[in-house]
Amino acid sequence: MKFWRVPFDTDTIEITEGTVCIIEDRCKGCGYCIEYCPRDILAFSPRFNSKGYHPPEVVKPGECVNCHYCEIICPEFAIYSLEAKSKK
Repeated sequence: MKFWRVPFDTDTIEITEGTVCIIEDRCKGCGYCIEYCPRDILAFSPRFNSKGYHPPEVVKPGECVNCHYCEIICPEFAIYSLEAKSKK
């Protein structure tokens, strides 16, 4: 997406990378994390968990920006993200 104007400090903003962790047996398959992920890195898994639901799985592992939307929206506290180690 190209914007017609950008903030002056764009080059100083650091975008972090994250790692999504899913506790599959807590998941009830509501799909909120999948729907609200701004980078669309999650999708329903073809597997079933112990409750009989399809938990999410990470389909784009390198694109998480560690925004924590998935853990904020999850009613079962079944997903969270951690800041990934810097590759620099």
